[in-house]
Amino acid sequence: MNDKIKTLFSEHGGQLRMRDALNAGMSRYMLYNLYEKGFVERIARGVYRLADLPPISEPDFMAISTRCPKAVLCLISALSLHEITTEIPRQIFIALPRDTRAPTMKYPPLSIHKFSEPAYSEGIEVRDMDGVGVKVYCVEKTLADCFKYRNKIGMDVVLEALKFYRERYRFDGNKIMHYAKVCRVDNIMRPYLEATL
Repeated sequence: MNDKIKTLFSEHGGQLRMRDALNAGMSRYMLYNLYEKGFVERIARGVYRLADLPPISEPDFMAISTRCPKAVLCLISALSLHEITTEIPRQIFIALPRDTRAPTMKYPPLSIHKFSEPAYSEGIEVRDMDGVGVKVYCVEKTLADCFKYRNKIGMDVVLEALKFYRERYRFDGNKIMHYAKVCRVDNIMRPYLEATL
């Protein structure tokens, strides 16, 4: 494998989408040839990474972030990443803007939620996972989202997350209420927050 190809992969954190490879002047044949020879491995449809890199810690999150750059981890996936739930997500929960086309992926299974503009863009953090930036909502925004989707994920999950948040994070009621207003659940959240004080 030549230095130009290695540089292209390293510019993208060791992982490359087919679209980015084609835009950089690499042919499909060249990428498939690298795959056949074992220089790169396929993570997901249209996503390749250098084979000599160390094992990936969160391959599902990385595949989604690479395939769909607008995807933000939310709800139970975000709770799991923030370590404030005992739930094991059976799907990867992602948020997308309302006008964005949802990615078509067979694996990992996705639970896609379309958010309005203010609810989508507020509270996004980018975490570096093995050289790839994975977007996730901050813990306070995640709690507000969970209250909004409490009927889908279960109120027991929401209350458990609130309890773990109080134990593991510095409680910031103003920040939580800001995101609750953005998600339009401030009247619903207020009694629960007051009860935990």
